[in-house]
Amino acid sequence: MGRILITGGAGFIGSNFVHFWRNRHPGDEIVVLDKLTYAADPSQIEGLESVHLVQGDVADAARVREVLDGVDRLVHFAAESHVDRSISGPAEFIQTNLLGTFTLLEEARRAWAGDPSCRFLHVSTDEVFGSLDESGKFTSDSPYRPNSPYSASKAGADHLVRAYGKTYGLPVLITNCSNNYGPRQHPEKLIPKAITALAVGKPVPVYGDGLNIRDWLFVDDHCEAISLAVERGLPGSIHLIGGDCELTNLDLLGRICERLDRRLGRAAGSSRSLLTFVPDRPGHDRRYAIDTTAAKQTLGWSPRVSLDQGLDRTIACYLGKGPN
Repeated sequence: MGRILITGGAGFIGSNFVHFWRNRHPGDEIVVLDKLTYAADPSQIEGLESVHLVQGDVADAARVREVLDGVDRLVHFAAESHVDRSISGPAEFIQTNLLGTFTLLEEARRAWAGDPSCRFLHVSTDEVFGSLDESGKFTSDSPYRPNSPYSASKAGADHLVRAYGKTYGLPVLITNCSNNYGPRQHPEKLIPKAITALAVGKPVPVYGDGLNIRDWLFVDDHCEAISLAVERGLPGSIHLIGGDCELTNLDLLGRICERLDRRLGRAAGSSRSLLTFVPDRPGHDRRYAIDTTAAKQTLGWSPRVSLDQGLDRTIACYLGKGPN
């Protein structure tokens, strides 16, 4: 039995992790610290036994100090994560992603007083490494080259976490993941945005030529990898978590279109005709891809949910015709 703090636990990935950890460690007490912004959905975790939701900002030192009492493991999801919003309003991203992480590190250092059995896991993104050419994949040795205010704020947080491990001996770990998707994701993200718009016959914007490549990871697989990193990861370790599933945005949207046409009884190609090309966004990375070899070896983990399975489950959720 123990007490774990999950920041951002009312968000998409965080709430899924709350459920995953609760099922895996039923004796643990789970404290969720969440600011409850527009992207949070507290209904996903409210009422769960041994789960305590506390509204608060990770940049609020007093609040963090309060919820850290008795905690020996901290999984840090809380972040502003929408690239488009970071371009139009970067200040909020610096405040939450950088200053918030700093506050958590400082308070954990104070609370744990050098206890090596504690764990601070910082959940980050592959976007900190910038853009890849046609070949190659990100590894833990890849240089940091963030190209948006969002990825820059996460890169800064990564560096702080690593520095606190080196300078103060704080038992930290970092995970860098590829694009997550799954049921109940906020509709500002590409997959739910496309599903909800196409289902009612609205156009879906496609940036540039639509050939930007992303590696897609189903949220349940990500949660398993994070859990294993908390349980098995050594302090100072970095784990890259990807779905082994590279697709262009246009190919991904095409798969969604085909599924919606079948489910909704539309003529083939009807949904695809709603894809609308728009000017590319500033700093748009061309390709992401993660080398998952190290995670498979060190954590004994590999993605289980195929893209076809994941899209079917996700679409069923948004259409209200299947389990979450």
